Amino acid sequence: MRILITGATGLVGSEIVSILKQTNTEIHFLSTSKDKLSGDNRIKGFYWDPQGGIMDENALIGVDAIIHLAGASIDHRWTEAYKQEIIESRVFSTNLLYTTLKHNPHQVTQIVAASAIGIYPDSLSKVYTEASQSRAEDFLGHVVVKWENGLDKFSRIGIKVCKLRTGLVLSDKGGALPQMAKPVKLGLGAAFGSGKQIQSWIHISDLARMYLFALTNQLEGVYNAVAPNPVSNQDLTRSIANVLSKNIILPNVPKFAMKIALGEMHQLLFTGQFVSSDKISETGFNFQFSDINDALRDLLQQKSLA
Repeated sequence: MRILITGATGLVGSEIVSILKQTNTEIHFLSTSKDKLSGDNRIKGFYWDPQGGIMDENALIGVDAIIHLAGASIDHRWTEAYKQEIIESRVFSTNLLYTTLKHNPHQVTQIVAASAIGIYPDSLSKVYTEASQSRAEDFLGHVVVKWENGLDKFSRIGIKVCKLRTGLVLSDKGGALPQMAKPVKLGLGAAFGSGKQIQSWIHISDLARMYLFALTNQLEGVYNAVAPNPVSNQDLTRSIANVLSKNIILPNVPKFAMKIALGEMHQLLFTGQFVSSDKISETGFNFQFSDINDALRDLLQQKSLA
């Protein structure tokens, strides 16, 4: 099997590539940097420039499926210019893949693509499934709707589309967890706001395995990529402290303080959704980490997040 991956050098992409290296799968990846295209017989890089509409069509040769992860990180201050980059990086890359597949011979039968649970509105009481029709009316909700609408086009050219709406990804190599653990290790950890906001999380190993499970089982449609047991922000903070053998002694961080520090991006810390993983579990996918304490012990104990 040969797979084309976008965003292969990112947090999730790197984990997927690491797993695939242990199999007989051949990997093609797309990069915006011509300096990163070197590879070997099993891993080959190809240049693309989504904003300029340029893609090396040779990347599609022999490819059976695509894992599409490309998109600018949301973990930067949301200036108006960067908000536009967040949207365009997802829309342009998706459109370029679609156009290239539409106008060139290929054997691609499926695309498994990243999406986000930010499509669901902030709520302390609702449980969101893939069938939920409510849509967040904030910036992230707007981004995810445009993102998913672009992905839906692939079905018009006979390609199965699987969208994985991803929650808070826990990894010791990057993302939110190292940033959350640092102040806790210094005795400065605290929950945000009321601390009641729900964090639907997933261990990065389970997320990478879910992408490959979706490919192997030819999944189609929307699936929530979250662990079975979401927790509150307060409980997540306490669990990190417990695993690191630290105490939480500071009061919760007020919303206005983070709004001053982070601007509009502060919303990431004060909103949450209780998202169900039942649908992916019913396909036969087994989570290795369904309990937050087990996940944190695996990621934090005997590992440095400095």
